[in-house]
Amino acid sequence: MQAQEITPITKADVLLKVIESNTSIKISEQEFIEARADYRQTNAVFLPNITASHTGITTTNPLMAFGSKLNQEVLTQNDFNPALLNDPTHTENFATKFEIQQPLINLDGVFQRKAAKSKMEAMSLKQVRTSDYLALEVDKAYMQLQLAYKGVDVLEKALATTLENKKLTDNSFKQGYLQRVDVLNMEVRVTDVQNQLQTAKSNVQNASDYLSFLMNDKAYVMYKPSDTLAINTFEVSTNKGVSENRSDIKAMELASSAYEAINKADKMAFLPRLNAFGSYELYDDQVFQGNANGYLLGAQLSWDVFQGSKRFGKAQKSKAEFQKSKLEYEQYVSKSNLEMNRAKRSLIDAENKLKMNRLALEQSKESLRIRENRFKEGLEKTSDLLLAETQYAQKQLEYYQTIFEYNYAQAYLEYLTKE
Repeated sequence: MQAQEITPITKADVLLKVIESNTSIKISEQEFIEARADYRQTNAVFLPNITASHTGITTTNPLMAFGSKLNQEVLTQNDFNPALLNDPTHTENFATKFEIQQPLINLDGVFQRKAAKSKMEAMSLKQVRTSDYLALEVDKAYMQLQLAYKGVDVLEKALATTLENKKLTDNSFKQGYLQRVDVLNMEVRVTDVQNQLQTAKSNVQNASDYLSFLMNDKAYVMYKPSDTLAINTFEVSTNKGVSENRSDIKAMELASSAYEAINKADKMAFLPRLNAFGSYELYDDQVFQGNANGYLLGAQLSWDVFQGSKRFGKAQKSKAEFQKSKLEYEQYVSKSNLEMNRAKRSLIDAENKLKMNRLALEQSKESLRIRENRFKEGLEKTSDLLLAETQYAQKQLEYYQTIFEYNYAQAYLEYLTKE
C-alpha cells in the first residue's frame, strides 16, 4: 500500500462514474433501445409500405412484346398483322413503377404493437432498477473500502502495541523475571498480527478493485475513501411494505401484459385482414423515360381460413406463456415480501448487535488497560496480556464490521422499499 499510489475518492465520485461508465447500465440502455426499435417496427400496422422500381427488358415473346407496346401506347394497325403477332421482332420495354400498400384493418398487428409497447416500458423500468441496484452496490463497495481501511488501522495499532509489549517482555526476560516461553509467545503474537495486517491490506486492494470494476476503470488503482466508516441513519421505515409501483415489480407486470397482448394477437389472427393497394406506372422503350403511364387502385380482404392447425398451437402456446408470466409475477412479489421481512429483521438484529459490540469494545479496552498496567509492574502473566490484546483487537474489528452490517441493512431496506 505504501509503494502503490493511493487515490482519494468520495462516494459521490464513485456513483457519478458508475452512472457514466458501468457496463451493466450500458447493457440495460441497449436493451431498452432494442425494445424501442421493436416497438417502432410495429408502426407498419398503420403506416403505408411504399416501393419504387425501374425494370428493363428485351423480348421476342409474342405476348410480352404485344403487352409492352400496349403499355407504351405505341400500337399501330400494322402491329395486328398475324405474322408480326406470332413472330415479333425484339422489343424493348422500360417500366418505372411506384407501389403503395396501406393496412386498413389488421387486428392482430394492433395487439402485437401493444405487446411491443409493454415490453419497451418494461425495459425502461428495468433500466431504472439496474441503476437503483448499482447505487446500492456503490454504497456497499464504498463501505467495504472504509471497513478495509479500518481493519488496517486497528491492526497497525495492535502491531505497535504488541511490539511495545515485546520490548517489555524482552527486558523482563533479560532481568530474569520471565521465562523463554513468554518471549516465544510474544513473538508468535507479533507474527500473527503481521499476518492479519497483510490480509487487511489485501482487503483494501480487493475493495479498490471492485470499485474499479463498478466504474469500468481498467487502471485498478488503490483508492482511499475521503471519509471514515461511521454509523449512518437512513430515512427508511420498517413499517413500509413492498410497493407494487417498485420499478422491477412494475416491469414484471408489464411483461405479463405483453404476453397477454401476444395471446390476443394470436387469437385475432383468425380474423380477416383488409388492406388497400395502388400503383403508378411509367412505360417507354428508352431507359428512364415515361411517355406512357397508368395507375391501379384496389382493396383486398384476405382470410387465412386454415393453416394446418398451426395457429391453434400458436394461440395455445401464447396462452400458456401468459399464464406462466402471471404466476411468475405472483411468485416475484411473494419473494420480494419475503426479502422485505428478512431485511427488517436483519436491521433490528444489526442494531441490537451494534449496541452489544459497543459495550464489549469498551469493556475489552478497559480490560487491556488494566492488564497492561499490571504487566508493567510485573503483576500480570504474559499469556493474560496477550489474551487481552487479542480480544481488544478482535472486538474493534467486530464493532466496525457491525457498523458496516447496520449501515448496509438500512441501505438494503431502502432499496427494497424504493418506488
